Amino acid sequence: MLSLENKKEAKKTIVKMADWAVDQEDALLVILGLGSCVGVAFYDEFTKIGGLAHVMLPESKGKNQVKSKYADTAIPFLLDKMIEKGARRQRLQAKLVGGAGMFKTEAGQSVMQIGQKNIAAVKRVLKEEKIKIVGSDLAKDYGRSMYFNLIDGKIRVSAFNRQNMTL
Repeated sequence: MLSLENKKEAKKTIVKMADWAVDQEDALLVILGLGSCVGVAFYDEFTKIGGLAHVMLPESKGKNQVKSKYADTAIPFLLDKMIEKGARRQRLQAKLVGGAGMFKTEAGQSVMQIGQKNIAAVKRVLKEEKIKIVGSDLAKDYGRSMYFNLIDGKIRVSAFNRQNMTL
C-alpha cells in the first residue's frame, strides 16, 4: 500500500458522521472512531476516483434533509456524486468498515443493535444497486478508524490494541 498518511502534499479529508467525500488519486479519505456507524467506500480503479460515506442510521423513513446520514439515501447519493466526477458505475467496488455492537447488556446482547441494522441496510442497498463488496471489517464489539488511499484503493483499518488490517 502506497502511503499518503505521512506525506505533507497529500490531500487528507476527514469524513465526519453523516457526511461524505469524493476525490481522486493523491487523496486520503479518513473516518476516525467508527462505532455502530458504517463507512461505505467506493472505488473506480481505472480513474482512481473514490468516495466515502459515514452512514449513521439504516433508514431515512422519508427524512431527506441529510442524505449521507442514512444507508438507503447515502449510497445512491454517493454513487451519483462519483459518476458526476467521472467514475463508471460498472467498475465500482465497495469496501465496508464498522457496524460494531458498542454497548452491551449484562447478558452480552448489543443494545438497540444499531450496528447490525446498519450493516444489513448497507448490504441490502448495495445488492439493489448491484455493487460488489470486495472487502469488509464489520460488527465485533470495538470501534475502528479507516484510511482510504485513492492511489491504490486500499483501506487501512486501525483499532486500539488491535493489529492494523488492509482491505
